[in-house]
Amino acid sequence: MVDTSPGEAPALPAEEPRGCLFALSQPPLMIFLTVIGGLLLMAALHDLFLL
Repeated sequence: MVDTSPGEAPALPAEEPRGCLFALSQPPLMIFLTVIGGLLLMAALHDLFLL
């Protein structure tokens, strides 16, 4: 239990580490993953239909 006596300010909570969902919410990473996914999709369709 946190001690919150009237003479002292309450302790600030430690900053939580940011996880994978925070990383995926960044626009440059999502653009990069979209481009890579598009290239993989184009390569797969090329192999399926043209070779």
